[in-house]
Amino acid sequence: MSRADTQEDLNAVIRQHSEVLAAQLHSQRESLFPPDASKSMRKFTSGQAAALLGVNDSYLRKLHLDGKGPSPEVSSGNRRHYSADDIHNLRVLLEKTARKPGDYLPGRRAGDHLQIIGVMNFKGGSGKTTSSAHLAQRLALKGYRVLAIDLDPQASLTALHGVQPEFDLLDGGTLYDAIRYEDPVPIAEVIRKTYIPNLDLIPGNLELMEFEHETPRALSRGNAGLFFFRVKEALAQVDERYDVVVIDCPPQLGFLTMSALSAATGVLVTIHPEMLDVMSMSQFLRMTADLMDVIADSGADMSHDWMRYLLTRYEPTDAPQNRIVAFLRTMYGDKVLNAPMLKSTAISDAGLTKQTLYEVERSAFTRTTYDRAIESLNAVNDEIAQLIQKTWGR
Repeated sequence: MSRADTQEDLNAVIRQHSEVLAAQLHSQRESLFPPDASKSMRKFTSGQAAALLGVNDSYLRKLHLDGKGPSPEVSSGNRRHYSADDIHNLRVLLEKTARKPGDYLPGRRAGDHLQIIGVMNFKGGSGKTTSSAHLAQRLALKGYRVLAIDLDPQASLTALHGVQPEFDLLDGGTLYDAIRYEDPVPIAEVIRKTYIPNLDLIPGNLELMEFEHETPRALSRGNAGLFFFRVKEALAQVDERYDVVVIDCPPQLGFLTMSALSAATGVLVTIHPEMLDVMSMSQFLRMTADLMDVIADSGADMSHDWMRYLLTRYEPTDAPQNRIVAFLRTMYGDKVLNAPMLKSTAISDAGLTKQTLYEVERSAFTRTTYDRAIESLNAVNDEIAQLIQKTWGR
């Protein structure tokens, strides 16, 4: 048999594998989320609801007994469970009698500007999408009005929120529709509600790559304008609807990332504390600075409210990692968030069913494993929330 007879076209093999995988993922989603293949948020125990609201469980019980606020679902053993909508409705109720404005609805007030957080790194496995998803969900559960934008053509953030790009975005529906050069649509047309109150999503898919291809052509024809303002200008259309925008940036420094950086008021760089990752981050930071110089020379204001490094997949018992962490903290000081995101099987196990740790039941894991992971995530995201509040002067 000749070699020509046994060879296969690489593109044909890859396309076949892509289609088989997409079909299997679609089948898996329909089995996980029947009957309409859509996700829903789990219920929260009264203790978890009280922790999210910042009140005592006994106070929640009293509200229930007094007939105030939403009625929780009461299970055997008189255990109360609250939906995410119940918790939001309780926030609205409690805010009316709060000691100071923002105790229960901590979002923007008059004069506060929209916080746009770009989460970035171009090294795979840095936890960029995991960080983005958990940050957006935690802020929404804490009462902020949040828009999550998947700007990564690989669309992992999109899949985590129950949208499968290959099947659900056949006719567009990504941010590309709102920032393309010909006939852009209003950004409101590509915003989707999610199953979490206060959290909206602009999904992503491979169509986002069109912006990377079209921008050089538009520049050569002289009709691109200030292309790096396109994301910022699109977001300005819905400025009043949100407190925080979380952008999961592409893992490369292209035109999409440059546009996200130009729009961002805060930048979060994820770092896996391993030497190879730190070495690649050195090149990433240098390239980012060079690109931002070019944008600034073109008239963009590159001042930001804050920039922080987030340590991800951190293992406290790993001595080499601890040396890297100490090295980074010595160099960058308080630019490194105090709270690291710990490496946890709970986070990766939740990902197997396209869920975040905030979506899965505690009973699905060993309690100590779950508690350790959730405490780590909450510490990270609440530290970022404090940065947001500080930016607003609170």
